[in-house]
Amino acid sequence: MLKKLALVAALVLCLAPAAAQADEGNAEGHVAKVMTRNLFLGADLAPAIGAPNLTAFVNANGGILRQVTATNFPVRAKGLAAEILGQEPDLVGLQEVALWRTAAPSIAPVLGGPKTAETVRYDFLQLLLDELNKDGTKYEAVVVQPEFDLEAPANENNVSGDGPFPIVNAELNARLTMRDVILARVDNSSVKVANPQAGHFANPLVLPILGNPVTVTRGWTAIDAKVRGSGWFRFVNTHLEAFDPRSVVPSIRAKQAGELVAPGGPASGDLPVVLLGDFNSDDDTVFNGDQQAYNVLTGAGFAERSTNDPLSCCVHSANLQTGTDAEFDHQVDHVLTNAPDEVQLVDSAVTGREMQNGYWDSDHAGVFSALRIK
Repeated sequence: MLKKLALVAALVLCLAPAAAQADEGNAEGHVAKVMTRNLFLGADLAPAIGAPNLTAFVNANGGILRQVTATNFPVRAKGLAAEILGQEPDLVGLQEVALWRTAAPSIAPVLGGPKTAETVRYDFLQLLLDELNKDGTKYEAVVVQPEFDLEAPANENNVSGDGPFPIVNAELNARLTMRDVILARVDNSSVKVANPQAGHFANPLVLPILGNPVTVTRGWTAIDAKVRGSGWFRFVNTHLEAFDPRSVVPSIRAKQAGELVAPGGPASGDLPVVLLGDFNSDDDTVFNGDQQAYNVLTGAGFAERSTNDPLSCCVHSANLQTGTDAEFDHQVDHVLTNAPDEVQLVDSAVTGREMQNGYWDSDHAGVFSALRIK
């Protein structure tokens, strides 16, 4: 009998480490790695939005195009890809994924006519994917949502009188299409996605451009995901309004945040939600009034799931070739969850706060989080 008991004890001692390792491996296997990255559209649109007349508008649009060239997304895409590949997130939410196109000069699109610009000058999504996948396919876009889409005449060459009446200074039309995108890692079979969805907010900002109301369309993208043995969770990516006045209560971005978390909204439902993106809002920001949208989300039960030092905004260099890390002095890029007991923070980091290849990768930094999802 004593020999049998000794044998059983020996077997238990031998098996215990293996069982502990299995439990530890299973817990580690539930970790999903996510990232939010604002790419920066390449220019400041404010001069065109505030232009007092058609000539100033055309000249401002030309300046915007020259700034897009100066901020050099083909080079910045290399740094952005290095950030992503360095962290190896399973899912990435991208904002300001600009598509810049051109056409012959025409005033018609500004007056409500059809958009004609289809010649691609810069496709930020394709340029980034080319860099991410140059050594083999690692990431694919699983949801692409077009947002704000505006075409207008531009004086890019800064020459007067080389365009048709009444846009006599415009030698071409320029079209900006903003997009929100979700990337999924596809070189790892443990990442599964389903139910891709996208939508626009019912509360957009409307700006007067040359006296005409222009809607700034913004929205969200979402998928259901399952990563390395985790349960299914909802992954939602968004970019809340950037231009609405802070003095207005409730702000446009606060209303948009409310749409996300309302019953039936993309950041609601039975699954645990991981909500990330550029919220243009925080509870502790240098800009008084920007807390509204963040407070709506936390008031709905969402909790932060990123590093304690996620200062992600913003470099103010016009060409992204100057500036210092000290300019990242507040947080607008977040990773949140509505299920803090089920979605726990394992590790987090901020990326892109150093220049690469002579440029900042974006005016924002990126936020990465590894999340253990029970």
